Amino acid sequence: MAVVNDDAYFLLQQFQTPQSVAAGLQAAPHKAKAKAAVDHLIQTGLLRPVTTVATLSQSVANSLTAWLHVTNDCNLRCDYCYIDKTPDKMALEKGYQAIEAVFRSTIKQNLKRVKLKYAGGEATLNFPTVLALHHHALQLAIVHGLELDGVVLSNGVAISDRMIVALKEAGLRLMISLDGIGEYHDGQRPFVNGHGSFEHVERTLNRLSKHQFIPSISITISQRNLVGLPDVVAYVLQRNLPFTLNFFRDNACTTSLFDLAYEEDQIVEAMLNAFRVIETNLPPYSLLGNVLDLAHLDNSHERTCGVGQSYMVINHKGGVAKCHMALDEVVAAITDDDPLQLIQLDQIGIQNLPFSEKEGCRTCEWQTWCAGGCPALTYRVTGRYDLRSPNCRIYKTLFPEVLRLEGLRLLKYSGLLQ
Repeated sequence: MAVVNDDAYFLLQQFQTPQSVAAGLQAAPHKAKAKAAVDHLIQTGLLRPVTTVATLSQSVANSLTAWLHVTNDCNLRCDYCYIDKTPDKMALEKGYQAIEAVFRSTIKQNLKRVKLKYAGGEATLNFPTVLALHHHALQLAIVHGLELDGVVLSNGVAISDRMIVALKEAGLRLMISLDGIGEYHDGQRPFVNGHGSFEHVERTLNRLSKHQFIPSISITISQRNLVGLPDVVAYVLQRNLPFTLNFFRDNACTTSLFDLAYEEDQIVEAMLNAFRVIETNLPPYSLLGNVLDLAHLDNSHERTCGVGQSYMVINHKGGVAKCHMALDEVVAAITDDDPLQLIQLDQIGIQNLPFSEKEGCRTCEWQTWCAGGCPALTYRVTGRYDLRSPNCRIYKTLFPEVLRLEGLRLLKYSGLLQ
């Protein structure tokens, strides 16, 4: 992304219809300065010769992301969760097999990087296993010359000082769910006994701050916490915590709950209110990939996510699925020679089609940045995979606002925005 001033924008407009540089400069009042500006626009690729094929380069996956479902147990009962809770946990030996399966597929597919997401349930309820598995992964990464990234996905209610030290020593990152301040968080993330969990999460955040450990924050938006969205965004910005904004997705476990789904106008208003908060405290990191659900404006891509291509989910029994939203739809096993290949070949489960095969996406100006939305959500709502996202109008309304925020952020950190 680039920010241009009025004069540069005027010059760009002269080349909407292809023409020579000399012809494009005819309308410019200061020819010498304009010629230097056009040369710079050419160097940055914003202007290209007509002989150049003007296609956006697609990002190519060079990593395998694996979701490790280390436990089916949880100390919370979040209303939008898609997991049927049981006390079952991933056995250590099964976990070792899972890690080895991930690395086998990575090597066979000539990928360079492994990303492991330790999840559940609540991953910290099986914390010793998480540490042991990541240590095993670190050893394999060294042996095979692969990059490794690991993150623990947690509700954040019971992370002790000892755990924080262990996470730092293991080189693990941490993502914590925080859906609002006070009642807005408690309203959809209660304990098993029904009591709210916000105070416990805040205590963990304070503890992490004491250890100078910066987690990332995952904010899930439903109709219940729309009003409180600006406040929680302000909260994480004040603490200098990176965050993502995610939309609630209907699933088989939420069919009896009618107050989670939002209307389009409701969530657009809430998001715009949150964006206004962000504008007053622009962070030093890019906003393009984290403030609008699954829509990523930070790189061009054919598919919304890595499901079916470069992503696998391993349940606590060792079954391999395509998506964590479809944990029980097993298509491979950790004992298979290349579980990822079996995922790529599967034609029965979730089909993560490229945008070129989705109605409503083929001619959309945002196609390479949105790619048509979550296939699991689209199928649940429409019964088809080859349609644009049910959230399409929401995305299209908010895309320009996200770009505007990113433009302001670039100006601020370049010193041009006072």
